[in-house]
Amino acid sequence: MTADNQNRLSLVSDWPAHRLAGQRLMVGFDGTQLEPTLTEIIEKLQVGGIILFTRNIVDPDQLRGLCASIQDCARQAGAPPLFISIDQEGGPVARLKPPFTQFPGPSEMKSKAQVKQFARVTAKELGAVGVNMNMAPVLDLLPEGSPSVMADRSFGADPGRVCAMGTAVIRHLQRRNIMAVAKHFPGIGRTTDDSHIDMPRLEAGLDALEASDLIPFHAAIEAGVSAVMLAHIFYPAIDSRWPASLSPAIARDLLRGAMNYEGVVITDDLDMGAIKKHFPIETVIRQVETADIDIALICHAGPDIARAHEILTRDVRTSAALRTRTVASVERILRLKNRYLLS
Repeated sequence: MTADNQNRLSLVSDWPAHRLAGQRLMVGFDGTQLEPTLTEIIEKLQVGGIILFTRNIVDPDQLRGLCASIQDCARQAGAPPLFISIDQEGGPVARLKPPFTQFPGPSEMKSKAQVKQFARVTAKELGAVGVNMNMAPVLDLLPEGSPSVMADRSFGADPGRVCAMGTAVIRHLQRRNIMAVAKHFPGIGRTTDDSHIDMPRLEAGLDALEASDLIPFHAAIEAGVSAVMLAHIFYPAIDSRWPASLSPAIARDLLRGAMNYEGVVITDDLDMGAIKKHFPIETVIRQVETADIDIALICHAGPDIARAHEILTRDVRTSAALRTRTVASVERILRLKNRYLLS
């Protein structure tokens, strides 16, 4: 880390509330260019990240120009560079279409060599257009002999295989300066319900998860994964009130505490039915703060983005405890940006 970048980090505690709040948001948008609404989100809200979907992509040249204009906008606003993320898992979840290289999904990748090739080529293509974060790998374990909502997106049922494949993706993305995001903590392979629609419920307790589902996440942490994404799954045996993505028991006590993860923690999309149907945005953001989750992911344009920023800003201004938590989150975010975007 350069002296200038270290200075940026050391001054976080002096940042105004609205700037601290913005760094804790990663948001989606409509359109394929830097239009006024996106410009306002970057300049006024000073969001920390953008997530891209197929709706934002025409071709490599357009995407390269869009990413460059996003970073230029942040620079002119005096903000740190943005995380620009995408879901490029291969198979059914791949936002980049031809002419970008197409790969089979994790369930069809048969060898570590194939996984390494996926990660190397994907990192090269993402980096060439200005995307710096891939929401991959999926580390969810499939249950033996049972259906799973993750059947097409998982490396399988064997924890050893999932560890080997997942850590290969992490290392080969990050060696090429693309941040990897391990998902969906603490594991959603056991469910047949889709959290895009409503809240899945899993009765498995911590001992059961430690014996299987958590093993790949331990390996990801050991491999230095840049970020971990939380699942929108309700585990009543661990937290009787909150789903994992809003749970202090899971995000703060288990992931950060027991598993000693010091990196960036991200919610899954807060627009998904599992959250949207059950919790108002005010409750969601308060739980993000309480659980020491760094980034709230809101994937669709709409009033929740500005409202989330307003709540975070208010809390930083009015609560010394929440300001301290927010400073700690922004420091984690900037350490990651310093490593990959500011070095």
